[in-house]
Amino acid sequence: MIDREQYTPGPASGAQVRKDGEKWTLILVRELRHSPEKVWQALTDPAHLREWAPFDADGSLGTVGATVKLTTVGAPRLHVSETTVTRADAPKVLEYTWGGFDMRWELEALGGGTRLTLWTNIDRRFISMGAAGWHICFDVLDHLLSGTPIGRIVGPDAMKFGGWQRLHAEYAKQFAVETPSWPSGTSRMGT
Repeated sequence: MIDREQYTPGPASGAQVRKDGEKWTLILVRELRHSPEKVWQALTDPAHLREWAPFDADGSLGTVGATVKLTTVGAPRLHVSETTVTRADAPKVLEYTWGGFDMRWELEALGGGTRLTLWTNIDRRFISMGAAGWHICFDVLDHLLSGTPIGRIVGPDAMKFGGWQRLHAEYAKQFAVETPSWPSGTSRMGT
């Protein structure tokens, strides 16, 4: 594992928002230097997910119909949601829900790598926070797949991490949304 202190997230990029009334969808695109098969394994295998994703899975997400419990990491209270994988076309499309939010992962071969696209609906008040969090998760995923893991950075740890506040503000500006102000004495996770 390389020193986490050497990691600094790049500028906010590769994200957009689709608005349909109160339903907003965050779309994040990242080009990775790794094959779709390798990325697919990182998206579906519980051991890989523990290294980069904001949740732990108690089973593989790689099979349609699989019922998997997803435990959010760093939530103020234990938050476990059960999901059923609704689509798993390896190594191209993966769909399930997490905590009531639709998750759609698209993998497209690109040269020797993969264009990874995440589509997820998210409360519009937290869309820039979600973009900043997933941005860091994707960076951690890229390091993991490159053989230079830096360890999972999610939840409150991500918010304290250097660069998260900047990313949050950059995405808020790109999406033309206000960043929520937090009452003093509370964390951003509501505790």
